Amino acid sequence: MQEIENENKKGKRVAVFSGMGVEDMYTYPTLRWGEITAILAQLEIANVTEQDLIKAKPELICDLYTRILIRLDFLQEDEDSDHQLEFDALEQLENPDLHVDSVRAIKLYNNLKNALTVLKCPQDFTFAHLLIPDPNVTELFFGALLNFAVYREGRMNSVSEIVEEVNALEMQRLELEENKILQLKAEISQCLEAKEREMPLVQEVDAKVKELRQTVATLNNNQVSLRTKIRKLRDKTVEMDEKIFNAEFALVENVRMNANLRSNIVQSPDKVQRALEEKKLAQEEARNAESKAMQTFHEKTVLVEVYSKVHKKMSKHYKLLQDIQEQVNSAKSIEKDLKALKVKLSDEEVLEKSLEAKLVERQSKVEQMEELRKQLEKECNLTCEEATKFLSRTKSEVESKRCAIETRQRDVEAVLSEVDAINNKIKLVKESGAIKVERLGRKHEEIVEEFRKYANSIARVIESGPKSQGHVLDLAKLSTC
Repeated sequence: MQEIENENKKGKRVAVFSGMGVEDMYTYPTLRWGEITAILAQLEIANVTEQDLIKAKPELICDLYTRILIRLDFLQEDEDSDHQLEFDALEQLENPDLHVDSVRAIKLYNNLKNALTVLKCPQDFTFAHLLIPDPNVTELFFGALLNFAVYREGRMNSVSEIVEEVNALEMQRLELEENKILQLKAEISQCLEAKEREMPLVQEVDAKVKELRQTVATLNNNQVSLRTKIRKLRDKTVEMDEKIFNAEFALVENVRMNANLRSNIVQSPDKVQRALEEKKLAQEEARNAESKAMQTFHEKTVLVEVYSKVHKKMSKHYKLLQDIQEQVNSAKSIEKDLKALKVKLSDEEVLEKSLEAKLVERQSKVEQMEELRKQLEKECNLTCEEATKFLSRTKSEVESKRCAIETRQRDVEAVLSEVDAINNKIKLVKESGAIKVERLGRKHEEIVEEFRKYANSIARVIESGPKSQGHVLDLAKLSTC
């Protein structure tokens, strides 16, 4: 890495890297003309010498400015198509075609000014610096632009490594995706095989699910009927409880009546005897009714116990039904998965059919190629036989001509050495011709730049208005000179 040390205007030493590395803090050192030419050659912008830059004409300076701006992306190469005047400005010109170069110069001035303001150059750039360049000021502007170009080149080189790493990671990602796709295809084939194996089991499960659904419907109906019966029995038990309570209340009253009757027996035995007999008859009837009520109560309690046991069994059945329902829901989800797999299978079957058709085509082509190979083998055998015969004939001729060929080879080597010498001379002539063509091109560019400056001055006059016509005439004279 080559390092060049320069002194800025304040006398400080600033290091500028002309190789791959660049300072982290961007500065504006005053580059010398030798350093500027070295950086221009390093960045492949232009191959000029220090004397060319010191005694440079405005055309060469403008050309270098445009190349540097294009390298820094402040100016595009296809912007020449945009250098056009408006119709109002064209009406004020006698020969608008002569002012195309002036428009280009103004455009270059604006781009240079914007670039130097963006780079925060300490020196202001004016249009006079472009028309009549001062070597000292031009050296400052070139130093600012080229220092930023070197800085930018180093940053771009550091970023290019990251870009290459990103591209490598992208390639790895694509390879991983391809591997995953192959793995998924293998898993899909395994799932298809497992599906084909489990198809009879799925059919059996579907039949069982249908049967369980029917049993669930019947059990639900039985459960509803049993609930209605339980409600009726509960109502009957409530009525029986009320009757028992009334019977007990009647017994208490009969006991109290018996006590009264016993007290009355002592006073009037006949009446009491009759009343007793009536009461006994009533008591017997009440006892008979009570016994019947107890029997019915016991029967109802037995029925209630039976219904409670039935309710417990029905609750167990209901839990089983819920489990069955969950199994049915899982079976539905399995059915959905099966449908999705069927869709995938249909797509894969279509692909398999297309691949089979391609295989058939390839097999037919292979058969044709085998037939051609057999024919070629036959032809090769025939040609080999003929060649062996021809070789046996030509061996004697080759041995006789070998000496003559050796002498010819020596002559050919001498001729080849002469041809190499002639080619070297031709290369030298081409290089000299290329140098002459470059000189002629530079002269042509100088002539074109003079014409452009004249046109630019006229365009600026058109933009400034009729008040500055005298100043425009002076600029036109300068451009023609």
